[in-house]
Amino acid sequence: MSLELSMHTRPQVPLEAELLGPDKTLGLDSKAVSGLQIQHGNEQVTVGDFFKVKGKGEGAIHLEGDLARVKLLGSGMTTGKLHIHGDVGEHLGVGMSGGEITVDGNAGDWVGPEMAGGRIVIKGNAKHLAGSAYRGSAAGMLGGEIFIHGHAKNEIGHGMRNGLIVIGGNAGDFTGVNMLAGTIVVLGEMGIRSGAGMKRGSIITMNPAEMLPTFSYDCIYHPVYLRLLFRALRTQGFNISDAKLTGKYQRWSGDSVELNKGEILVFTP
Repeated sequence: MSLELSMHTRPQVPLEAELLGPDKTLGLDSKAVSGLQIQHGNEQVTVGDFFKVKGKGEGAIHLEGDLARVKLLGSGMTTGKLHIHGDVGEHLGVGMSGGEITVDGNAGDWVGPEMAGGRIVIKGNAKHLAGSAYRGSAAGMLGGEIFIHGHAKNEIGHGMRNGLIVIGGNAGDFTGVNMLAGTIVVLGEMGIRSGAGMKRGSIITMNPAEMLPTFSYDCIYHPVYLRLLFRALRTQGFNISDAKLTGKYQRWSGDSVELNKGEILVFTP
């Protein structure tokens, strides 16, 4: 039996709920989970002050309600499943290394910052800095997968070192900024300054993109690995046409102010 938490009182200020993860509640009954202490602004409260709790911690949690002011859900998660029915706040899945988080709604800033493994699926939109490094940190996402079926805003994959980020809609500015490795796929349109400061890694987009002058055009070709990647993404619910699956892509190398070993691939009908 999974844990089921239903919000009965909406927090007035952000609620820091890093203890609500399937691994951290494993073996706890509803009474024990209700008594867990979490931070509400500058005061400590219990989970039961905001949520009605049912079930027992057996590796899966379902959360319902308006969670847009609930932060740090799935923090440091290593295993299990966390399913959020509704919108969710900032720092979802920060530093997670395993398990799966699904959001049937929109997410705030910092989806999966500095995550090392596992999977995060956002059925709606996400705000800024998905899969990114925190300010002052050299390393962003270290591994795992982030699937955002809607749009996402600026600095996706900032400082990314490994892993996969897929945006089903449009992306904001500075996609892949200071990227060290990994793959970012944008099925919609990208903003400006994509790949600024990137050393290695791949950014793939399906629409014309404005290139920085420090990127150089290489060729038009069909990367065979994209067929495998796109077929896998279709199974995750992303709409990828046969033309994009088998089509050709412009390859741009950059950023020349760094190692110049990164690439941006642009679909060419």
